[in-house]
Amino acid sequence: MSNLERRPTLTSSADPAPAVLAEPEVLTAREVDLGEGMPVRRLLPKRGHTTIGAWCFVDHFGPIDTVAPVRHGLRVPPHPHTGLQTVTWLVEGTVLHRDSIGSEQLIRPGQLNLMTAGRGIAHSEESPPERPPLLHGVQLWTALPRGSDRVEPVFDHLPELPTAATGGMRLTVLMGELLGAASPARTFSPIVGADIAIDAATDDDLPLRPGFEYGVLAMSGRAELHVSGHGVTVEPGRMVYLHPGSTHVGVRSTGPARLLLLGGEPFGEPIVMWWNFVAHTFEEIAEAHADWRAASSRFGEVAGYPYGPRLEVPPLPPGRLRPR
Repeated sequence: MSNLERRPTLTSSADPAPAVLAEPEVLTAREVDLGEGMPVRRLLPKRGHTTIGAWCFVDHFGPIDTVAPVRHGLRVPPHPHTGLQTVTWLVEGTVLHRDSIGSEQLIRPGQLNLMTAGRGIAHSEESPPERPPLLHGVQLWTALPRGSDRVEPVFDHLPELPTAATGGMRLTVLMGELLGAASPARTFSPIVGADIAIDAATDDDLPLRPGFEYGVLAMSGRAELHVSGHGVTVEPGRMVYLHPGSTHVGVRSTGPARLLLLGGEPFGEPIVMWWNFVAHTFEEIAEAHADWRAASSRFGEVAGYPYGPRLEVPPLPPGRLRPR
């Protein structure tokens, strides 16, 4: 799931942040329609919360029936990315990834697709003809720090990831390290991402790194989070933001739930996000915009996408971003 909005919001980490609070904050999703009956819950970026660690974009989609009448599943035409990593994680269903460096990979639940865009790459995403009916998962981006934002693009598929368990929680570590389990996924800043499966009632603690900030969202079910003497409920359509400083978070659930923990050191660099580009200046966004419009060799070509032409870049917003 990429940003298909025709009037994408320009987001800058220079936007004013809310007053720092000790208690957890609840971030409510904005529903975005990808077309063809494919809504997503967009939880990040939010005003005042451009990033959580290096995580800068969080879409939660499904579960949705992709074989019901008048639905043909996911179809995201070739489109560009710069300055970020895309992280695809499925709970149900399958997605076929193609990109302009020659990758073609089917992803299934429990596997990780990780695309490092660097200086520029293009890719497409689609539901394969033969697929399970339901599609459910998350699409995440991480921002690349200066010095890494112009690396050569690369695609990684990780069919197996490390796991850990505590109390009634089973964890799969997507990126970074948690409970002694370290993911082999390539990272460019100190971050962590973990899928937390709860099969029955549980009441246990998860360790946190005091130097990290965190976001916790529910992909299904609900749970109570307790940190620094405060409790808050997380359920689909919500993400709970946890400020740096805590050493653990209590997780309480009366039944099954599926949570996603995202965290990292506060991203200490200004970033600008617009459409499918992440950069450090407005000028870099305008440059990427011009290069995609001109079909320059920077992004390459995606071969094999059968459902039409590539996405056209929307007009730049008025003001600081000017076409070249």
